[in-house]
Amino acid sequence: MSLHAQLQARAAQGKPIRIGLIGAGKFGSMYLAQIPRTPGVHLVGIADLSPDGAQRNLARVGWSDERTRAASLDAAVASGATHIGEDWRALVSHPAIDIVVECTGHPIAAVEHCLAAYAHGKHVVNVTVEADAFCGPLLARKAADAGVIYSLAFGDQPALICDLVDWARTCGFPVTAAGRGHKWLPHFSESTPETVWGNYGLTPEQAERGGLNPKMFNSFLDGSKPSIESTAVANATGLTVPSNGLLYPPASVEDIPFVTRPIAEGGVLERKGMVEVISSLEANGRKIPYDIRMGVWVTVEGETEYIRNCFEEYNAHTDPSGRYFTLYKRWHLIGLEVGMSVASVALRGEATGVATCWNADVVATAKRDLKPGEMLDGEGGYTVWGKLLPSETSMRQGGLPLGLAHDVKVVRAVKKGQSLSWSDVAMDTSTSAYRTISSFATRSSSTAPAPSRCAAMSPSTLAGSSASARTSRSPPRARSPPAASR
Repeated sequence: MSLHAQLQARAAQGKPIRIGLIGAGKFGSMYLAQIPRTPGVHLVGIADLSPDGAQRNLARVGWSDERTRAASLDAAVASGATHIGEDWRALVSHPAIDIVVECTGHPIAAVEHCLAAYAHGKHVVNVTVEADAFCGPLLARKAADAGVIYSLAFGDQPALICDLVDWARTCGFPVTAAGRGHKWLPHFSESTPETVWGNYGLTPEQAERGGLNPKMFNSFLDGSKPSIESTAVANATGLTVPSNGLLYPPASVEDIPFVTRPIAEGGVLERKGMVEVISSLEANGRKIPYDIRMGVWVTVEGETEYIRNCFEEYNAHTDPSGRYFTLYKRWHLIGLEVGMSVASVALRGEATGVATCWNADVVATAKRDLKPGEMLDGEGGYTVWGKLLPSETSMRQGGLPLGLAHDVKVVRAVKKGQSLSWSDVAMDTSTSAYRTISSFATRSSSTAPAPSRCAAMSPSTLAGSSASARTSRSPPRARSPPAASR
């Protein structure tokens, strides 16, 4: 039975999927816009630091006032309305909630929210992919240990890429490369919230109308978010990553199968089976016609002459050799598609993407020269951007995860373009996020062979994984934050 048919059945039975949402900003608001149009779901409560702001966003997306005025979570369950408050702990612990949708965009808070939800037996759809990028394998494992499901959010590009990878592998195609598009020029890595809108292609008026957060959108422009999302994909699918950061080869949709081939065959890949991001701009800034800027793609290989002949006979668009074919979605609808994850988790018991290994990491990298005493402000800010690296490289360098580069003090000078290490900052060791990261040292093997970094998850972990993320190899190698200078 299709997900929609199952949702209709739940509605007819009076047994909706009951949801708690943490964070009602732009992404959350997009999901809120679809909930009244989706059968078989009930948003019981919203937890937000600004309940009034959440209320305004609900009105903006078309919710009636009376639907949002439940006096308590219990009252919301009884009436079918929604309660809005600040107490996220009350939300994740309420017995009626089935699924928590974490939508804050704050990675350190998101880890705490996920772990608390697990403790109360709640499944989690995690929109805050920044948290997944630095401890997704552990979040997935802890969810499995708790007997619940942890999932990336459909509509966001990582889950859509995982879906395409799953399609390819299920059809028997080897995946040569997979990824997303992006508007990229190298100097964008220096962008700040003050310069973002001109570079992004929006006016300040358009940004204000849409309620767009300049720091969040700058995290896309400066390369942090593409690195974060590529990390999530690599860790969910077992694909590898470039040795020294994303390359952003410029290409139209037509040229994707041409550039996403190994170097030896005329492309840009170090090897087959990698993640990459395609730029919608040429190196001189010229916009490429029919680009993949807002979309996702997967390039597969036709291994036999017969398969390559089929590509040709059905006019499949390939590289000039006819060996490599790219399937793509040119758009993603972000929060408007989150309902797919909610339904898949609740009705099929299947995540729409989940980490099964530690292949990749995002390391905080200086946007400018940093001095001792300065405070880091995380992705999209004024101080650092995120660079995608293989996990082995990050571990060898002692790389500071971008997700932990929030409100921490620099303790020694760092040059522009240099990736930060744990010893460059005074880390707050009291957070759940830090403790989860540190658990790599005790929950993972430090003796795994270098070529094999995918986690040997337990059967219970794989039971909570999506079919797009079933790769299982050796355990992730231990991440080693320093024991004293944090």
